[in-house]
Amino acid sequence: MASVVFYFQVHQPFRLKPYSVFDDHPFYFDTDKNNAICQKVADKCYRPMNRVLLDLIKENDGNFRCSFSISGVAIEQFETYAPDVLDQFKQLAETGCVEFLAETSHHSLSFLYSRKEFERQVAAHTAKMEEHFGQTPTVFRNTELVYSNEVGHAVSQILDKDGKPRFKGVCCEGWDHYLGFRKPSYVYTPPGAPIGAGNKPLGLLLKNYRLSDDVAFRFSNRGWTEWPLSAEKFADWVNNVNGDGFLVNLFMDYETFGEHQWADTGIFDFMRALPKAVFDSNPGQNHFITPSMALDEFTPVGEYDVPNYLSWADTERDLSAWLGNAMQANALHETYRIESDVRKIYEDKTLSAEQQKNAAHLLEDWRKLTTSDHFYYMCTKYWADGDVHKYFSPYDSPYDAYINFMNVLDNVQARLAEYEKQTVTALK
Repeated sequence: MASVVFYFQVHQPFRLKPYSVFDDHPFYFDTDKNNAICQKVADKCYRPMNRVLLDLIKENDGNFRCSFSISGVAIEQFETYAPDVLDQFKQLAETGCVEFLAETSHHSLSFLYSRKEFERQVAAHTAKMEEHFGQTPTVFRNTELVYSNEVGHAVSQILDKDGKPRFKGVCCEGWDHYLGFRKPSYVYTPPGAPIGAGNKPLGLLLKNYRLSDDVAFRFSNRGWTEWPLSAEKFADWVNNVNGDGFLVNLFMDYETFGEHQWADTGIFDFMRALPKAVFDSNPGQNHFITPSMALDEFTPVGEYDVPNYLSWADTERDLSAWLGNAMQANALHETYRIESDVRKIYEDKTLSAEQQKNAAHLLEDWRKLTTSDHFYYMCTKYWADGDVHKYFSPYDSPYDAYINFMNVLDNVQARLAEYEKQTVTALK
């Protein structure tokens, strides 16, 4: 039996306006560009692919299942620019065949810099999943699948309203360096087997990066020896897991469908044909399940020991996509350095109603600056990974990204100084 676990990441950052040292206003985000990009990706990916998934669930009598992690900032853009897309995701939730995972609300690297902010963002994201989709997530995925033993143990300690562990498990990269001879086709647990929801060891679902990347990156590559990739061929590869595990964890960006792999590559036709091909490759045995179903069904077979931070980005699969140079390190450090000042103002109960409103805007602006994409744009890698970074960046160079970001951050600091000045004046 091969159980296929599809997890799709949906994320759109709030991109910044061009902002110079001479600008002095708190309007940082490029509304026109964010609207245009959201609409473009919705037309190419979200709308058509959501329809494909809804059809597959109906055609297969609910036996096709998948999961999503939708960042809070993406949901906010859907609410503003593409409410019909949000409605489609709600329709998927209503089928009972689609699970929504938890992550940080602002797709941030907060775990690395502020555990309190990390927990706040996870709580905020969970609230959005409950509000929009009627689900309380029980499986967690960190931003860009950033994971280590420390992440696993911290997630196991996040509690629900009853004071019990909230999460059954965590999705992360299945990397050969840490797996050794083992396969990502089993459930694992962090060292020490910390207890998660249901009084069971916290489970780890490991991405099968080879099969995932066959779809996400190699599908349209005519130089690839397996091109063209048919649903039947891929289903045979999925079926081959039988005898050496149970799970085929296919984790990828949702924008794979229609945006990264354009419609004319046949990616939508491939996806439409895939469930039947998987079922037919081993009748009555192969099926599709959600992450929480996998964690309920399978018991961890061993520990997945990840002492250093692991991600799903670039060939190194570490943090170098966001922390690979001095610009990125400085920008992240300066961003989190002012967190306590932002929180102090936000939590100040002596502020007037108007000041409280402004303080809430300040906190939200700061949180949008914690989104990992801003630091990804500052990456100075070259060759293959550099091309990927350049594709996603709205800037001409990483240096432009850094300068623009720091100009905005300087204005946030000026706003903080103004609040401090007002407080001192009021005390006099």
